[in-house]
Amino acid sequence: MDGSRLELTDLAADCSRCAGLCCVVPAFARSADFAIDKPAGTPCPNLQPDTRCGIHTRLRDRGFAGCTVYDCFGAGQQLTQVGFGGRSWQGSPALARDMFATFPVARDLHELLWFVVAARDVTTGALRRRLQDSVDALSAHRAAPPEVLRRLDVDALHASTNVLLRAASDQARSASPGPRADHRGADLFGADLRPADLRGASLRGALMIGADLRRVDLALADLTGADLRGADLRGADLRTALFVQQAQLESARGDDSTALPPRLTQPAHWATRRRGPRA
Repeated sequence: MDGSRLELTDLAADCSRCAGLCCVVPAFARSADFAIDKPAGTPCPNLQPDTRCGIHTRLRDRGFAGCTVYDCFGAGQQLTQVGFGGRSWQGSPALARDMFATFPVARDLHELLWFVVAARDVTTGALRRRLQDSVDALSAHRAAPPEVLRRLDVDALHASTNVLLRAASDQARSASPGPRADHRGADLFGADLRPADLRGASLRGALMIGADLRRVDLALADLTGADLRGADLRGADLRTALFVQQAQLESARGDDSTALPPRLTQPAHWATRRRGPRA
């Protein structure tokens, strides 16, 4: 796809067009997030012959909450349908080896591309044009043959692109009436953040596990990579928060009073408030 037409919706996972790569390639260990140990490159026992998850709607109940917060950003279907022409790793050891080796690189590239597209969409002027150039370049890598894609140094791309992403954050947050506090990488584990004015704040990479964000206004706050596991978002306003991903919401707590960006959806495990009868 032409990078100028690439949107965030184009970087959403479509499991129906993938070969179940996220259920095979990564390893996971028995923990609060996973009910079993699974070595890398080994199919999860819940994976069906059609490469669909057999417990997809019951993952949390069955002890696989970690699966609900995983996102390949569309790398799975791109690799399956474009890189490998719709073929599956099943029944072909050579193909399996190549697909499994390529998938982690493709996934990291797609995540970086997601952030660059999101940054492009909240910026203006010369910075927006530079971000579009970056989208074009990353899109070209995305379309490369698997044998080329496997050799891509995504870490180097991250390092060279991060300057643009920080500039995009600064430009977008400059419109905030809030204090635009800098909490990049801050340890906010379990913190009560209700008294804080986080409008326009940089929370990039902040550790916010179990933080209390009830009814907090996060307008134009940058949540890139913020760890929101178990954070309480009930009543919080994230409508204009920057770079929020669905996986972050899936790892947090909230309810139908949490205001979300239009492109995101309320996780199924979030509570629904009880309302009294109408008068």
